[in-house]
Amino acid sequence: MEATSDSRYDPNFDLTFAPGLLLDVAQERSLERLMEKTVRAAIARPAIARVEIWLIEAGDLCSRCPQRPECPDQSRCLHLIAGGINPLKGVGDAESLFFNTDDRIPLGVGVIGKIGATGRELILGDLDKAPGEFSRLDWLKREQIREFEGAVISFKGEVLGVIVTFARVNIPQEARAWRQIFSDHIGGAIANVRAFEEIQRLKAQLEMQNAYLREEVVEAKAFGDLVGQSAALRRIVSQIDLVSPTDASVLILGETGTGKELVAREIHQRSRRKDKPLVRVNCASIPKELYESEFFGHARGAFTGAVKDRAGRFEAAEGGTLFLDEIGEIPLDLQSKLLRILQEKRYERVGEDRTRYADVRIIGATNRDLKKEVAAGRFREDLYYRLNVFPIQAPTLRERVEDIPLLATHFIDLSVKELRCPKPRLTRAGIDKLQSYDWPGNIRELRNVIERAVIISRGGALDFDLPVKDSTPASSRVTPRRVDGSEPGFLTEQEIQRRERENLLIVLRKTNWKIKGADGAAELLGVKPTTLLTRIKKMGLTRPG
Repeated sequence: MEATSDSRYDPNFDLTFAPGLLLDVAQERSLERLMEKTVRAAIARPAIARVEIWLIEAGDLCSRCPQRPECPDQSRCLHLIAGGINPLKGVGDAESLFFNTDDRIPLGVGVIGKIGATGRELILGDLDKAPGEFSRLDWLKREQIREFEGAVISFKGEVLGVIVTFARVNIPQEARAWRQIFSDHIGGAIANVRAFEEIQRLKAQLEMQNAYLREEVVEAKAFGDLVGQSAALRRIVSQIDLVSPTDASVLILGETGTGKELVAREIHQRSRRKDKPLVRVNCASIPKELYESEFFGHARGAFTGAVKDRAGRFEAAEGGTLFLDEIGEIPLDLQSKLLRILQEKRYERVGEDRTRYADVRIIGATNRDLKKEVAAGRFREDLYYRLNVFPIQAPTLRERVEDIPLLATHFIDLSVKELRCPKPRLTRAGIDKLQSYDWPGNIRELRNVIERAVIISRGGALDFDLPVKDSTPASSRVTPRRVDGSEPGFLTEQEIQRRERENLLIVLRKTNWKIKGADGAAELLGVKPTTLLTRIKKMGLTRPG
């Protein structure tokens, strides 16, 4: 029978639809826009009532899928990616599109599932007389559906999915000839789009990793390398050597500025993950509403401002190490999700159902007492114990006084190189001054003090501007007594000046009245040459002839 002799064929069916659409989608680089163009062009024809595009993807909603009992293989199934309806006027709603729904069909189950499993197209005509499996669809009669077409989407022999069409006419044979050509081209377009999106994803991940690494370099400038020879430092190095070869979670504890980031970096560098990224997250600097997006990433449209897909820090650190600095600042309601990743190694982007695997080692750091935070209900106890597998206490600079000369020399060299200043001299008096200070800001404060001194010295002897702190406990601030119980003697202002004069004369004789330069009087006394000259003049001292 000729197509046009049957009144149920559409004599005005547009045979140029398929080639025109293929030209339109050939250069598309977005899967969603590719699906939208395909569906929109299909439902623009009056003969087409409904179009659905199903793609084979990994199983993701198995726990709540109503068809789970029938699913033979829960590792993958057909996902309804896009679709559109074109209702009869006065019968249904206006033309509409839908994307990324939660509808799933097990492979091999039902008409559509069998097409996806076998890779063979299927055409069912005269549905108005014999709807068969579609009899449960109440809209079939309302929309005057006569034909079902299920075309296979494939690429290089691999079945990618199924294009489903419900038509109000029996499609002419001439139009059917385009079916395989069309589905093959769509399959190729999908493969190209996926390849392009994967390239873009990897590019974005690489850019993000580079950005985080640049951030690491900036942060690293606040500390040296593992510089020093103290017992406290050797103890830390021993712990690092023990835990680095494992994948155990590490919790680094210590005061601000003690170099916790440096310890994390050393653990990463000595681990099997050293060739993968080390990504740092400052948990204290992230706005609460952006924590999930920052950690796990988000899908386009997940919230206002999410104009494109974005990988999170877990994805950026894939295969490597994620350093969570100031981990005690993570909001309580997000801690359960972090615990899930530590236990199950799985997470989802914000606004996306796809579950991703995280091959990431976690190193946390904090200056808080997490035990007290747990007791106060501000930190989850189970998360604390999961993180605290191997705790490392970073020593304060007060515990590493013998390392100060080596650290100071190291920071002087760094500052000279970075600031392009003349290299100054580190004197014995300068070292004594550094070692007698209590360093509440630890290594970070030492770095800042030295950098400032390098700038001021202009290549001369370093003079450190340190605040004077009264570190004597209040309980010990009492007048000392002699052995016999009597009050000790005291010095008058005149006696103090006399002794200062005698001390200055001793130094001047020792240096042969050399004021400036290496081993000069100013350097031995730890004062500026101009200050010393003023004192000499004020005391009326003159060099013997």
